[in-house]
Amino acid sequence: MDGDFRTDFVRDPGALKQHPALVLNADYRPLSYYPLSLWSWQDAVKAAWLDRVAIVAEYDTVVHSPSTEIRIPSVVVLKDYVKPQKRVAFTRFNLFLRDEFCCQYCGARGDLTFDHVVPRAAGGVTSWENVVAACSRCNLRKGSKSLHRAGMHLRKAPKRPGAEELRNIGRKFPPNHLHDSWMDFLYWDSELEA
Repeated sequence: MDGDFRTDFVRDPGALKQHPALVLNADYRPLSYYPLSLWSWQDAVKAAWLDRVAIVAEYDTVVHSPSTEIRIPSVVVLKDYVKPQKRVAFTRFNLFLRDEFCCQYCGARGDLTFDHVVPRAAGGVTSWENVVAACSRCNLRKGSKSLHRAGMHLRKAPKRPGAEELRNIGRKFPPNHLHDSWMDFLYWDSELEA
């Protein structure tokens, strides 16, 4: 007998990992842009089976159970509308997203930390209005000095972002892979070129 017969029944587990489904709210907008609202193909199939989503687009790849065959969904839309959050959590990720992943002192991208504009040693608090993204070099240069003493200036004043504002900023940072079937749903509200 050629090879091990058991390998004929085992699928390459990585092969189907590459088929994420874009998840749209009931209004056909993505639940989030950054990170893009994606489900694994298994979650999308399960939600469709439970009648929680409608399948809008599919991949060419098919999966089977003993009694059913289904094409893997590439875009699903929720049947019930999920109200977007109004309050934005104060997290490192959301702070970097607000500042568009660049240093608020020099504009560098990468090696980001966060910096208190009014240093904590001088009574500065950790809040949206006092913390900015900063590259390591600028953060070290400023240290616990005031902006004036350090001879530095902010590119824009820090403020608490709204949920819609953060969603719009997130749209500027598409993921590395966008499936063709997603394009009509990701930028449907952008201005058309003449």
